[in-house]
Amino acid sequence: MTAADPSVVDSPSTAATQGQGDADCYHCGLPIPPETHHYVRIDGRERRMCCVGCEAVAQSIVDNGLVDYYRHRDAMPETRREAMPVELQELGLFDHPDFQKSFVRPVGEHEHEASLILEGITCAACVWLNERHVSRQDGVSAVEINYATRRARVRWDERRIKLSDILGAIQAIGYRAYPYDAERSEQIAERERRSMLWRVFVAGFGMMQVMMYAFPVYVAGEGDMTWDMEQLLRWASLLLTLPVVLYSAAPFFQRAARDIRLRRLGMDVPVAVGVGSAFLASLWATLTDGPEVYFDSVTMFVFFLLGGRYLEMIARQKAVRGVEELGKVLPSFAERLAGWPAQAAGERVPTSQLAIGDVLRVRPGEVIPADGVVVEGVGEVNEALLTGESLPVAKHVGDALTGGSINISSPLLFRVEHVGDSTRLAAIRRLMERAAMEKPRVATQSDKVAGWFILTLLVLASLTGVAWYFIDSERALWVFVSVLVVACPCALSLATPTALTVGTDAMARMGVLVTRGHAIETLAHASHFVFDKTGTLTHGRMKLDEVLPLGGRTAAELTALAASIEQGSEHPVAAGLREAAAVMALPAVSGLRAETGQGMQGDVAGETLWIGRPQYVAGAAGLTPPTAIETFSQHGGTVVALASAAGWLGLFRLGDTVRAEAGALVQGLAEDGLQLGVLSGDSPRAVAAVADELGIADAHGGMSPQGKQSWIAELQKSPQAVVAMVGDGVNDAPVLAQAHVSVAMGGGTDLARNQADIVLLNENLGSLGRAILLARKTLRIIRQNLWWSFAYNFTSVPLAMLGLVTPWMAGIGMAGSSLLVVLNAMRLQRVPREK
Repeated sequence: MTAADPSVVDSPSTAATQGQGDADCYHCGLPIPPETHHYVRIDGRERRMCCVGCEAVAQSIVDNGLVDYYRHRDAMPETRREAMPVELQELGLFDHPDFQKSFVRPVGEHEHEASLILEGITCAACVWLNERHVSRQDGVSAVEINYATRRARVRWDERRIKLSDILGAIQAIGYRAYPYDAERSEQIAERERRSMLWRVFVAGFGMMQVMMYAFPVYVAGEGDMTWDMEQLLRWASLLLTLPVVLYSAAPFFQRAARDIRLRRLGMDVPVAVGVGSAFLASLWATLTDGPEVYFDSVTMFVFFLLGGRYLEMIARQKAVRGVEELGKVLPSFAERLAGWPAQAAGERVPTSQLAIGDVLRVRPGEVIPADGVVVEGVGEVNEALLTGESLPVAKHVGDALTGGSINISSPLLFRVEHVGDSTRLAAIRRLMERAAMEKPRVATQSDKVAGWFILTLLVLASLTGVAWYFIDSERALWVFVSVLVVACPCALSLATPTALTVGTDAMARMGVLVTRGHAIETLAHASHFVFDKTGTLTHGRMKLDEVLPLGGRTAAELTALAASIEQGSEHPVAAGLREAAAVMALPAVSGLRAETGQGMQGDVAGETLWIGRPQYVAGAAGLTPPTAIETFSQHGGTVVALASAAGWLGLFRLGDTVRAEAGALVQGLAEDGLQLGVLSGDSPRAVAAVADELGIADAHGGMSPQGKQSWIAELQKSPQAVVAMVGDGVNDAPVLAQAHVSVAMGGGTDLARNQADIVLLNENLGSLGRAILLARKTLRIIRQNLWWSFAYNFTSVPLAMLGLVTPWMAGIGMAGSSLLVVLNAMRLQRVPREK
């Protein structure tokens, strides 16, 4: 971008209205960080912007001929949102690639996926409506909305539809969608709380005043009150009820009208019909000197209903706040050491501008802003938010640091290795978002039941009203209203999603990351638990115990050869061989090729070598298994072989240790009557040794990835079998995908974690035991909520039909039932102890 032309000056109007220097953004008026350099040419002069977003917006304004926006504004906007003219939004601001960087990601050649937050979601019917409406737009391939978090995930083909068109479709049915970020989510939540609180206040104030005017009519005896006085009290009650109906109850009518227009029966339809009919009947009685008015019941009902929904909103927002914390954990600025190691002077830079290779200083009490490796200093960090482990973790030079953890002891210098979407924290957030978007079977069933229930309710209330018209016409209206309100299935729609959200958050706080919507339900029902050995039941930190030369080369030469070929593998065996050769000079290797779950092939000095499972090496090199392998394997451990086409070169035996918590987990699962098994690619002798130590009878070694997958598939043929697979590593990815529910260790490969439904971030099998208990408790809570919802409705509806429930009592019952299921779900926040 060229420098500004000093001969070009602002026009008088622009200079007067701008009221800012070069230190402030020309577009939004906020201070400009000194290290940023973003410019847009406006009115012949280069105007400085504070960020890429403002630069993109300002350039779009210029490109679309809307420069008059800057010329005619008489004040700077209060927020960045107000810095966007309406015309620009209509022209597709959200379609700008720079603007989409923070919340849109590509998922295919032409497909994109956006993470949005919806404003205006009040019930499960709102979720259903948005999903149906958006999915019908040409080019939208998927849309999923989580009721508890108000989060939406939308996928579309950019060749057929634009993001701005999708947002417009959402706005057309009465909702608003914004790019998701944690700060905006909290702002919307705060706005919802403030708006709801004002509506509750107006309804409460109106209710008290109307009750004051209704009380004399109730207590007055025959002839104690003149007709003129009674009419005066009616008109006063009408005036006080109007704000309650027109303001406090307005959202009910707006959403009901929208649902009816779209031929959909939502939760607000029966509420709006009940409130509206009672108010209109009272208004007609007031205008025509009718016999009965219901202003007190209307105001009381609205107050109790809004009060219950307000309390339910507070509880729900508290429940999901833990899920949102990961979005706020990273700091906005970091201290970068531009001249390290020559000089240690630091500069404050936005974390968004960090690059791989930067050296940062993190002082005690500060949050680590990116993933990296310690290059100077010794200290301790708290990784509780990411792994659930509250004990501090010691860090030395060469140790990895994870963005989002907290430095708690002494200053550390570290080199950045991952930034932005490539960090571990970003991967965790993506997996949590995926889990929040997916609906398990139990939630889908509840939504279907709730939809049919509303239709049945309207028919039942209408028939009841007609019947009471002939029995007692004066009571027919309020009986009709009571039936409508008391049976509204709000509690039924809250029963499942709230419990799943709280349960997912509780698991995340103990280091168990749920990445699929069905995971909690399936884990609770699992009847078989199958474990990988290396890296799962054992620590996966293999150590070379013995080398047996077979071809005339020394043990050191064989170790160097093995380590050079294993450079391309992420398997724990490869890591153990590389560690054994850490101080050796490794020969050059080329033509590396991996056979998943079997071994590696490479060319050294023109000779092709194979290393891996003895059976694989024998088949690849065309050799018969060495006779020494039987004796060599008797000492236990994992045995790998190295050979060339000319013959066997050597055997390596590596050892591993069983995790301390594995025995307790296996014992607890066995006591629960679950079937246990071990599948591993290691030698049958090594697998049997670990299985015997843990008390697992069904153990299989020497299995290929395809063999593991086939074994699980055969087990799944039994209709009663629900199989959970716990594994780690590339060779576990196929079997993890095959199992009904899969669990991956947090230190495993990215492929295994992406395939898994659950990730143990702290790599502690004890956390899996607690997760199983919590999953079972979550399903118990869901069943309790559903039983309560059905019991409440089937009990209250007959009472209301018999005329034993007044409208205000119905309002209390409806609000109370919704609040009860939310509070019951909140009990899941108490994480169970390990069995």
